[in-house]
Amino acid sequence: MRIGALAARTGVSRRLLRYYEEQGLLRPLRLTNGYREYSESDVAAVRHIRALLAAGLPTTVIARLLHCVHDDGERLIPSSCPGMVAGLRQERRRITEAITRLRSSQQALDAMLAAALRGDGPDQRERL
Repeated sequence: MRIGALAARTGVSRRLLRYYEEQGLLRPLRLTNGYREYSESDVAAVRHIRALLAAGLPTTVIARLLHCVHDDGERLIPSSCPGMVAGLRQERRRITEAITRLRSSQQALDAMLAAALRGDGPDQRERL
């Protein structure tokens, strides 16, 4: 199938499919005329890529782990590939650290917002 058909079947834009190819996530057959030819396995691969992206994994990690997953029609199932668990744990730590940083930022913003709403800023004091 051509890229337009894959885009229609997966709901992913042609541009994004080309990006997946650039990242090494998809490897379509190239015809002599330069067209990409995708297979049924590429439909599943795109579903897997989307699920792994939704889990917060960057494409560099997905490229290493994509061959380690399959689906049962409803959900993604990781297999016991070497490095799979370690890779997922590392990404979980990275996401946990990002959440911690975001929570700190949120608390700082909450404090600034509360101060602004109370009128504690220098502009408010000058008016008194």
